[in-house]
Amino acid sequence: MESKNKRAVVAMSGGVDSSVTALLLQKQGYEVIGLTGKMLNFCEADSVVENAKRVADRLGLKHYVFDAVEQFHSNVIDYFIDSYHCGRTPNPCIMCNQFIKWGVLFDYAIDTLKADVFATGHYADIRCENGVYKLFPAKDERKDQLYFLYRLNQKQLSKTVFPLYHYDKEQVKQLAVDYNLPPKDSKESQDICFIQKPMTTKKYLTDKFGNKKGDFIDILTGKKWGEHQGYYQYTIGQRKGIGIAAPYPLYVIDIDAKNNIVYVGREEDNYRKNLKVTNLNFSYPVEMQEFDALVKIRYNMEHKKAHVRLCENFAYVEFYEPVNSVTNGQSCVMYDINDKHLIGGGFVQRL
Repeated sequence: MESKNKRAVVAMSGGVDSSVTALLLQKQGYEVIGLTGKMLNFCEADSVVENAKRVADRLGLKHYVFDAVEQFHSNVIDYFIDSYHCGRTPNPCIMCNQFIKWGVLFDYAIDTLKADVFATGHYADIRCENGVYKLFPAKDERKDQLYFLYRLNQKQLSKTVFPLYHYDKEQVKQLAVDYNLPPKDSKESQDICFIQKPMTTKKYLTDKFGNKKGDFIDILTGKKWGEHQGYYQYTIGQRKGIGIAAPYPLYVIDIDAKNNIVYVGREEDNYRKNLKVTNLNFSYPVEMQEFDALVKIRYNMEHKKAHVRLCENFAYVEFYEPVNSVTNGQSCVMYDINDKHLIGGGFVQRL
């Protein structure tokens, strides 16, 4: 898209990635406007707004603040709490992208601020091939963020730009230094922004649900290994923090939320080949009912080859080799087996 006389609204968090995104678009000739979503009613959220405004002022940009507290609570925080309550492990960043960044902020940018494009500091590449928009990995595969973007649709992709896709993180930091942007020395943002240190996820959930004494049960023998204070304090694949003296390392293998049981076992008990994917979303129309793909069931794992079979409202995924820690509630994301572009994904349901 030609940038001259075009308006770009940048979702600005005050961090280095979104700040350099605004800088790059400005240098490309866009009329750049900063937009910051206020997600929470406490001082850390106010700092995000203040930091973003400092960057906007430094670059001479108009800056708007969108109050998304109510939407963030209902679509991200409530989802996070409900997931753990049901024995699932959530992906709050994915929900934030769907309902906040490409939900209320995207709509406000396009409909109210009349943006031609919406931009964020994500590391990903959008390409249009034969009228179809597809997401490809960024240059810096360590920062590649396709996993968190699988719920975007064609309309959103057609109006979105990711200026950082051909930069690595060190280059982005250097640009912040070169142009004296306020966040040049900022730290990486926390994964769960609404749980601020010294609060931990475990304490946060315990405050919500209280202590609920239950049993650690061996997945193979039915032996009781000990007691825990609540199934929601654990996730499948977890090894540290179980607190059981055993002759070999114990891992969380399964969680029974209804009966407050945490099933444990050896590492080899934690491997599976099959899973079901619900709440599917595809980045573009997929015509094949069966295909091989590269699949991730969590962000920081390597792609694994699998066979995907699409049904009416869900998909079956069978890995060619067993994978560990198949976890209810996490996202199963599928990539093209040849060029790794994003196909789509959904939520993991164990079989």
